[in-house]
Amino acid sequence: MKIKLEYGKEGVTVNVPDTAVVVEPIHLDGLADEKGAVLHSLRNPIGSIPLREMVKKTDRVAIVISDITRPTPNHKLVPWLLEELSHVPLEQFVVINGTGTHRDQMREEFVEMLGEWVVENVRIINNNCHDKSTQVKVGTSRFGCDVYLNKEYVEADFRIVTGFIEPHFFAGFSGGPKGIMPGVAGLETILTFHNARMIGDPLATWGNMEGNPVQEMSGEINKMCKPDFMLNFTLNGDKEITEVFAGELFEAHSVGCAFVKEHAMIKCDQRFDVVITSNSGYPLDQNLYQAVKGMSAAHKIVKQGGTIICAAECSDGLPNHGNYAKILQMRRTPQEILDMINDPAFQVFDQWQVQKQAVIQVWADVLVYSSLSDEEVERAMFKPIHDIEKTLDELRAKYGENMSVAVLPLGPLTIPYVED
Repeated sequence: MKIKLEYGKEGVTVNVPDTAVVVEPIHLDGLADEKGAVLHSLRNPIGSIPLREMVKKTDRVAIVISDITRPTPNHKLVPWLLEELSHVPLEQFVVINGTGTHRDQMREEFVEMLGEWVVENVRIINNNCHDKSTQVKVGTSRFGCDVYLNKEYVEADFRIVTGFIEPHFFAGFSGGPKGIMPGVAGLETILTFHNARMIGDPLATWGNMEGNPVQEMSGEINKMCKPDFMLNFTLNGDKEITEVFAGELFEAHSVGCAFVKEHAMIKCDQRFDVVITSNSGYPLDQNLYQAVKGMSAAHKIVKQGGTIICAAECSDGLPNHGNYAKILQMRRTPQEILDMINDPAFQVFDQWQVQKQAVIQVWADVLVYSSLSDEEVERAMFKPIHDIEKTLDELRAKYGENMSVAVLPLGPLTIPYVED
């Protein structure tokens, strides 16, 4: 049977065995009136009075958005927020791009993300986690670090965090508090947030919020300088808004997470010899660093010693910024990489993604179908492939004629699990 994998902006169609199990989230239609639903939520929020009533016309307002690696429809949300807060002069707004440790966006990318009108009329800044002059200390975390957040976010009179909720491979769910921590945090704080002990905790995994140290630290830091209002939503496979969650940060996010868990967490009866996954297509599959999320979703249901085939376009390379590629060159095998990162003396920017990758590779082989060169893929310790169907035929020689196959066409938008 033919299956379309989300890949880049167009997708890629592959022929898989008729016996393959296709694992997708429960499909929800996009909202017929997205703007109407958002405005209704802003005026009838969860655990809060209406947004407009909370903001004075003299307030300096900070709106935190997701960066370009997330499919957040900021070009809709930000104008709708500005419209709802039309009593506040435009010069009193600042849109903060919550890059966390990701690269800055350029003007043309902001136009893609927010639209020309917003870029021309509202001040927009990137969070710079590396520049302490742009941050301010707001406290000390019980997890062992000082807490630095973006200065303009902290000093705003009113703070709004936006984003979308989906299962996350170590935070349980995205959205909510993650928009601030790590979105607008400083590097020192992020390094603790993403250290080997936190990322390696068995409770730091897809769909789990209870006892998850990553969510606990994110929540703790949000309380030190809490957003006054949250606007989050959910998306379907076509990147359409399916539901809106607005209001008090923790209460509204909790409602949203329960909604996502009901539709995106899919139980499987068994593990599989081969799992084919995407990384949800553009914009999430822009680089190999982000593609670890799709691999991690497949890891949940692949047999030990099995094979993961990940289709991710990687139009932005490995990427060529940060330390992801450098860390992968420090040792010869995934197990050696994992041992190095688990050494408490080791602390390097970007190690968390490499740690998650190494855990997957110790468990199963990972093959990558992408636009990258073979050399780039091999430098990241993966095996490059150029024909998924041919690769499946080759794997049948390894696993036998009864080779079991699962397919995650939407990648980490679906989180399968097996009750071992």
